[in-house]
Amino acid sequence: MTDRDLVLKRLSFIETCLRELRNDARPELIETDLRERRFIEHTLQLAIQAALDVASHIVSDERLGEPATNRALFDLLVRGRWIEPGLGDRLGDMAGFRNILIHGYTEVDLGIVRDILTSHLQDLDALVHTVRDRLTRNQNRQV
Repeated sequence: MTDRDLVLKRLSFIETCLRELRNDARPELIETDLRERRFIEHTLQLAIQAALDVASHIVSDERLGEPATNRALFDLLVRGRWIEPGLGDRLGDMAGFRNILIHGYTEVDLGIVRDILTSHLQDLDALVHTVRDRLTRNQNRQV
């Protein structure tokens, strides 16, 4: 059984990161303001890492399989019917982006950073809401 309290804390952290990005980020400055770029990149990294933590806990606790990669965590959540396939694909892409941020495989494409900020934060919202709803339904069944 999934450690509900632990997962809920990570989900809340994702929401905090998303709120900070929506309220404080100034994506129009990322090419010229190093502090802004680092704030955005680091906050995205933290949010994506928290999403990976949530996925990892669920996959492990529910015994959904052994992921070979971070992307595979979301594939296993899809297979376990925790999230929809399209969401799993988009979150898998974010996991790949996080690897670029963390490991510096290539220069970070600022267009991708801007695209995530403008078009994909709702994917992290969807993960938060979907997992929280599932945990609530599971808790209600146990009562």
